[in-house]
Amino acid sequence: MTSASPDPSVPVVLSVLGRPPTGRPPGVLAACDGSDGSLWALERAMTEAEAHGLPLYVLAVVNPAPAGYPPGMAELVQESVETLVESMADGLRRSVAAVQQARPHPCTAEMSLHVVLGNVIEVLLAASARQHTLVLGTRGNGGFTRLLLGSVSSAVAHHASCPVLLVPAPPEG
Repeated sequence: MTSASPDPSVPVVLSVLGRPPTGRPPGVLAACDGSDGSLWALERAMTEAEAHGLPLYVLAVVNPAPAGYPPGMAELVQESVETLVESMADGLRRSVAAVQQARPHPCTAEMSLHVVLGNVIEVLLAASARQHTLVLGTRGNGGFTRLLLGSVSSAVAHHASCPVLLVPAPPEG
């Protein structure tokens, strides 16, 4: 997919509590980390949302401290976390713009973008509750490219609360 300019008018909802937004109608949830696999999955999620007349929730998860912070460090790294979240929000906008640009027609589904702080697997599993479908790529930005499924897609496929659609890479050729 080609790089596209993000639309700064597209709002990105931030949840600092590590929980995806609640109180919204069920829809198609697309996990997007900016990898090629997540962009293919995002395109498929747009198609699914349109086909079923459902809203599309595009979710990026940021885990700024996988091991947690030692006492007193959280305040010191707050500015770095804010920069990381802003960068992820910009990347999410760019991902949506690139997929929209590559489609034959823009997505007509109601769409909202969300950046959530927390553990990727835990956030996706919590977000899958009450959703129609969760769509994600088989491989993300992890380092073990020889695996058929990444650790996130494998865990989500086994434990999500809704049907999961895993989108493989398109055939080479």
